[in-house]
Amino acid sequence: MVELEAVDYTASDAEVRFVKSLRDTGFGVLRNHPIAESTVSGIYENWSTFFNSDERNEYLFDPVKYDGYFPVTMAETAKGHSVRDIKEYFHFYPWGRCPPSLKGELDAYYRETVEFAATLLGWVERQTPPDVARHFREPLSDMIKGSTQSLLRILYYPPIENDVDPGAIRAGAHEDINLLTLLPAANEPGLQVRTREGHWLEVPCNFGNLIINIGDMLQEASGGYFPSTTHRVINPEGHDSRRARISLPLFLHPRPDVVLSDRYTAGSYLQERLEELRSSDKKQ
Repeated sequence: MVELEAVDYTASDAEVRFVKSLRDTGFGVLRNHPIAESTVSGIYENWSTFFNSDERNEYLFDPVKYDGYFPVTMAETAKGHSVRDIKEYFHFYPWGRCPPSLKGELDAYYRETVEFAATLLGWVERQTPPDVARHFREPLSDMIKGSTQSLLRILYYPPIENDVDPGAIRAGAHEDINLLTLLPAANEPGLQVRTREGHWLEVPCNFGNLIINIGDMLQEASGGYFPSTTHRVINPEGHDSRRARISLPLFLHPRPDVVLSDRYTAGSYLQERLEELRSSDKKQ
């Protein structure tokens, strides 16, 4: 059975092993990477306080710009699902709203992570076979230059209540829309990826790991060579169900004008997927 192993970012063969993992499973896990654990733990601590305060209601999401706080009652419903996820979250863009006391920390993390993501996109391109790479309309790392669309989402999964809908889980099985998603290991386990054989595989959650997965846009741009893999966050059981979970995915988006394929630009692809999500929400 396929297993996900953490690749040492400083190893001489890290690039090859990382991209092979992406190709085989849709996910890659890095350790000894440049994103500091202390930075991540500080963000987790500060935003756990935010999600348990009344201040969050001062930043209710903007339905046009899509920034700000999304309460549990407005959480997304995964494509193909009929029940909302059990989560709340905050959408952060450098140009968007954010509590002043938390903005500096997020700005710095956002810039550092986007810069590191450009390195990983370079790895992906160098390890792509020439007959696949010819599908790329421009270098992958150039696709994000000047983009204001990359989204940092602070996700808070509250403790599971006894009256929760039987069909609801923390994050229903889904694929991401973007190029790559960079996710520091959460403070609690639960993330799973579905293999090509249909089995659910636990993603290593050792604190300090950085988890990277392929989104639909990279799958589109590579003609399907890099798979946008289905993943989910399952509910904890027993005593662990009383523990909250927090995570910090950065969804890496190209500029809207970037041509992904003969069918889509990044802008048209994103718009189509957001319309699907909005249509699903209206049915709730």
